Amino acid sequence: MQSQQYQQQRRKFAAAFLVFIFILAIVDTAEAGKKEKPEKKVKKSDCGEWQWSVCVPTSGDCGLGTREGTRSGAECKQTMKTQRCKIPCNWKKQFGAECKYQFQAWGECDLNTALKTRTGSLKRALHNADCQKTVTISKPCGKMTKPKPQAESKKKKKEGKKQEKMLD
Repeated sequence: MQSQQYQQQRRKFAAAFLVFIFILAIVDTAEAGKKEKPEKKVKKSDCGEWQWSVCVPTSGDCGLGTREGTRSGAECKQTMKTQRCKIPCNWKKQFGAECKYQFQAWGECDLNTALKTRTGSLKRALHNADCQKTVTISKPCGKMTKPKPQAESKKKKKEGKKQEKMLD
């Protein structure tokens, strides 16, 4: 009787072992059936960096405009393209329309040259523009006259007209 129990236990163990192997085979087949996602290939392009021209306004010397970009490379699909750009109208054009400077206060008047100067340091350059680090501007010295507010000058004109009428 013990040998029969022993044989039954061995059969149960063998059956369990076969079921375990069968389950492993199914899981392995299921994983093999799944398509592995291909890793994103990093394209190493033979194309060079884009080189951009200065922004050319469509009308006037500021506002909306376009710039052209070029790059070199034997297998580049695109070697030229045009991009929209904008030149702010309040920037100092004499230093390049794509260079913005932070200016100091005006200096004292130089009596020899009759000019006063101030320097500006580069604040921002658009699209890798070639800008000077510091710039200096000059303007003639002179009497700074403050413009009279219009309201006061109109009142004086009216008062003058009233006086003329009274004299007549």
